[in-house]
Amino acid sequence: MNYKIEISNANLFYGGFQALYDINLNIEERRIMSFIGPSGCGKSTLLKCLNRMNDLVEGCKVEGEFLLDGEDIYRDVEVTTLRKRVGMVFQKSNLFPMSIYDNIAFGPRTHGIKKKAQLDEIVESCLKQAAIWDECKDRLKKSALGMSGGQQQRLCIARALAVKPEVILMDEPTSALDPISTQKVEELCKELKRKYTIVIVTHNMQQAMRIADSTAFFLHGRIEEVGPTERIFNNPKNVRTEEYIGGRFG
Repeated sequence: MNYKIEISNANLFYGGFQALYDINLNIEERRIMSFIGPSGCGKSTLLKCLNRMNDLVEGCKVEGEFLLDGEDIYRDVEVTTLRKRVGMVFQKSNLFPMSIYDNIAFGPRTHGIKKKAQLDEIVESCLKQAAIWDECKDRLKKSALGMSGGQQQRLCIARALAVKPEVILMDEPTSALDPISTQKVEELCKELKRKYTIVIVTHNMQQAMRIADSTAFFLHGRIEEVGPTERIFNNPKNVRTEEYIGGRFG
């Protein structure tokens, strides 16, 4: 089996508080893995470890091994290189106050691409991959902030794609969206896994069932159970997983 990410014996501390305990997890290449569990259980904390967003948190200490294609991301990979390879889409769209075009072109420009023809190609390609080209091809010079919430979130995905990542992390990307926009993002995720490895944090268990190939259930900073999504939801082996999925969690 081809693993894109391998996590071994990982612990995370915020000062004297331990947020993650002994995390061991393998994430397959070009598959969607969902992280589920109650609020504050460590899902987003682990997600942010995968592109070292937690480096920005004062007093945060990470232990263990995080491998991306066999390279330890905390020892062998520069942060700027890592964040090019591992993109992030947040719960709320965080578009720049600039045009649709410039939002997409920002990353490639940062990495040295200046030619307009090349940028034009990247913008069109990424907007098409994010299934939003037809909706915005005639307004590329208009402000991205004038788009609907669902369009903004898909534009954030397109922007993440612009630097040609290998992994896309998504932290509850549809929690603020209406059902139709949510469906579009979910369909997009299923299409994108042909090229990318996707890790998604979600509180929506139906969403995990619809799009994820595998699922990890978190509780109190630990992974209680991980496996194929269908098996996790239909035949959980852990009592706490069964209680959470069945809505009996307390």
